[in-house]
Amino acid sequence: MSTDNFSSVILTLVTFLPLAGGLLLFLFPRRDRDVRIFSLVISLLTFILSLHLPVYFHRGADGFQYEINKQWITTPNIHYHMGIDGISLWLIVLTTFLTPLCVLISWKSIHERVKEFFILLLVLETALIGVFVSLDLFLFYFFWEATLIPMALLIGMFGHERKIYAAVKFFLYTMVASVFMLAAILWLYAKTGSFDFVYIRDHIGSITVSPAASFWLFLGFFIAFAVKVPLFPFHTWLPDAHVEAPTAGSVLLAGVLLKMGTYGMLRFNLALFPEQSRHNAPWIIALALIGIVYGALVAMVQPNMKKLIAYSSVSHLGFVVLGIFSFTQAGLNGAMFVMLAHGVSTGALFMLAGILHERRHTYEITEFGGLASPTPVYAASFLFIVLASVGLPLLNGFVGEFLVLTGAFQARPIYGIIAATGVIWSACYLLWMYQRVFFGKVTHTVNNSLPDLTGFEIASVWPCAAAALVMGVAPILWLSAIDPAVHGALVPFAQIVSKVVGQ
Repeated sequence: MSTDNFSSVILTLVTFLPLAGGLLLFLFPRRDRDVRIFSLVISLLTFILSLHLPVYFHRGADGFQYEINKQWITTPNIHYHMGIDGISLWLIVLTTFLTPLCVLISWKSIHERVKEFFILLLVLETALIGVFVSLDLFLFYFFWEATLIPMALLIGMFGHERKIYAAVKFFLYTMVASVFMLAAILWLYAKTGSFDFVYIRDHIGSITVSPAASFWLFLGFFIAFAVKVPLFPFHTWLPDAHVEAPTAGSVLLAGVLLKMGTYGMLRFNLALFPEQSRHNAPWIIALALIGIVYGALVAMVQPNMKKLIAYSSVSHLGFVVLGIFSFTQAGLNGAMFVMLAHGVSTGALFMLAGILHERRHTYEITEFGGLASPTPVYAASFLFIVLASVGLPLLNGFVGEFLVLTGAFQARPIYGIIAATGVIWSACYLLWMYQRVFFGKVTHTVNNSLPDLTGFEIASVWPCAAAALVMGVAPILWLSAIDPAVHGALVPFAQIVSKVVGQ
């Protein structure tokens, strides 16, 4: 098959290969080792296939590439329309990168219903990729809702003590919020006769929409995305979901699932409702700034390591929302980079916390202390990821936060000043947690005999550490594809400003 022919089907292959693997697992006998190996092969093959996307991506273009547009359902007019640009490209690669690591980190930690676990993991991967490649709003909504089922089941079946409560809370919060987006999608279809995102984006200006209707349409999409991020004050489902989820569930939840919300804001809110986005930006930025500071301060007082990392996500995702609604090139580039950097470093933090839980069956920070002596490789790996998450220069966390703060200062200096305090707080809570867990004397004798990282655990964590380093040293590898797409997303806002100036 030629490169052009392969490129025409690559999105379908990358999206549905994990689902095909999950369906094949149904036919497997219950031999846990074979199930694990097959799941790893499928997830690695999906990752390898996904690398075709950045390799053959035309980085100077801001439009959609690898497009597929086929009639799916005649009435209503629904298309199998897929395509990616620089905004969605790296989120797909992030998903396919983290999934095999989730398989590896779960290799020895999942002992019961192993086949069901890996089926759910592969089905979830397909749903997540589908969200980022869909250009038909009906198809997008289908994949958006499809992510809820495997994630809720992963939490409810393989989680910890309060797993059912956490799974139901996660499901209800995100499903109810999504209904508002569905209502907005149906309204747009009634007005345009199409679910096609590109068509609606290009023709929505010719539709007569009252300011009140436009506001409610914007809000319908925004609520669904804000709950998924989660943006303060819609964040209360997140700590429970993270603490009770199995390690792989937490990695995909923090690494990819939360990015669905920020991706939705950037892709749909800004593209379909630029005037409403501009009009509502002040109160959205206020919520983002509150989330940055509030998430960091609450993380600082958490006695539970996993809950601390969960609240750090509230703070870090606040940076993303701030960057998006700064409407600056630097801010949006930074928002995209923070999404990717957070997925890598926070995913690794959840893996490292899960490794400790496997050994001690607790996340309570007071149960540890002095672990650097019995587990030096684990301690060094943890420190590297903590420094990446804090935003140490030459690691991935620095680049995105620097760009977001630059964009925030360009929008309004007070935004940048308040957001900059979040960087300080993140250093406080992460380094203080690290000090209490790894330094000082071993306070519990059982910790003296803890084993260091195993081969499977190294294979899970170190790729994230390598990615954090490469992203920090050579961010242009990512930003060269992101920048043209972000520039295209900002064109409507430049037109709005020019209209205001002209008047």
